[in-house]
Amino acid sequence: MPKRRRSKAFWKNFKFKYKLTIVNENTLEEIVGLRVSKLNGLSVLLSVLTVLFLIAACIIAFTPLRNYLPGYMNSEVRSQIVGNALRVDSLQQVLNRQNLYIMNIQDIFSGNIPVDSVQTLDSLTTVRKDTLMERTKREEEFRRQYEETEKYNLTSITSQPDVTGLILYRPTRGMVSDRFDAEKKHYGTDIAANPNESVLATMDGTVILSTYTAETGYLIGVQHSQDLISVYKHCGSLLKKEGDRVKGGEAIALVGNSGTLSTGPHLHFELWYKGHPVNPEKYIVF
Repeated sequence: MPKRRRSKAFWKNFKFKYKLTIVNENTLEEIVGLRVSKLNGLSVLLSVLTVLFLIAACIIAFTPLRNYLPGYMNSEVRSQIVGNALRVDSLQQVLNRQNLYIMNIQDIFSGNIPVDSVQTLDSLTTVRKDTLMERTKREEEFRRQYEETEKYNLTSITSQPDVTGLILYRPTRGMVSDRFDAEKKHYGTDIAANPNESVLATMDGTVILSTYTAETGYLIGVQHSQDLISVYKHCGSLLKKEGDRVKGGEAIALVGNSGTLSTGPHLHFELWYKGHPVNPEKYIVF
């Protein structure tokens, strides 16, 4: 009961109205009379603060004042910064080419580079004198001996393909069920997929093989640039024939379960570089 009385007394005091009066000093006549309470005063204060906040937010959002906020940058300034960065990069490349050109010209005048080794003036801006200088007899003999030694070395490991700037498409949608393992002579990646799912060419190229074998079923091979060949096995059906030009991401076959080595709907995808199999997962995200 005491708590309830205190609560009622508090709200009664909070809602209690006071009369504000403006009186003429000479005539004591009441000019303006206003009845207010603490609750009214608090409501008016909150309303005023809300209006001021909205006005400030609108000014910051729709006027150039927002550019003075820390961490904010409008689209025009951002585009100018990006453009300037690109110009600086281009100027740096031009400066490097000019410096290289001047150094090569100086080497030609000093006799370090034979004049007949220069094919075009443009080559002076892209190569250094080490490329332009003639090979010595010792270097020629070493290269000849090394090439003879490695000529019939079938176990030598070839360099990895340079796919810089190339876009390799994922051949089909699915889950990797078996990975590349050269020791087990499994030279590709198996992708479990739904039957009749599209099989896509991983890059632009030309179809060099489109056939059927008893073990691998329907298979198709595509020759690409950079000495790359992609092979797609166990297809359900083939959509391209030998000699067709295909684009990267273009459907060339459908997922199936053909061939005696297939145990379910999947795609066996292989990637070959200069006659050697490489792990497709190093270059494609499945």
